[in-house]
Amino acid sequence: MHKFCLTMAILFLATATASAEVTSGPQVGDSVGAFTVTKVAGNPDDGFAVGRSGCYRCKTGSKPVVMVFARSADEKLAKLLKKIEEEVEEHQDEKLMSFVNMIGADAESLKKATEEFAAKHGITRIAFVVPEDAKDGPADFKIAPDADVTVVCYKEGKVKANHAFAKGGLSDDKIDAVVEASCALVE
Repeated sequence: MHKFCLTMAILFLATATASAEVTSGPQVGDSVGAFTVTKVAGNPDDGFAVGRSGCYRCKTGSKPVVMVFARSADEKLAKLLKKIEEEVEEHQDEKLMSFVNMIGADAESLKKATEEFAAKHGITRIAFVVPEDAKDGPADFKIAPDADVTVVCYKEGKVKANHAFAKGGLSDDKIDAVVEASCALVE
């Protein structure tokens, strides 16, 4: 009976852990392709004006980039983005950049909610964009429908790290792991 209980406990923990993390977005070693977005807020120094549509990924070129896809604009996302913003500030000489793709609803609703979120949290060094395919992001990126947050760290157009989380799965420890991956881009 003890072995059965132990086995069940291990299975429960494995399932709980797996439910918080999902496979989403370009994976390590993949190339990050071009896609069209509209900039809504953020980074005033990136040469990409608010309201402009175009390829933000193309704008980043070979620079180290932390690219986020988010379905929920909540406090955990704000905490993650503030920590990424600190890294962007700290690594200006290495040209570390970040942009957030807000997805999951119609483009107009997302644009309004995104503007409010960026203003409320005072996040200015990260660009906020809405992809042309606002519901799920670019089709070839394979952003999982059950992924609330997908973070893709890339440099020279190649994915170096990927983290994806189901709704409620973005804990403080996971935020630290994402920040560590972003730091690895500039080492």
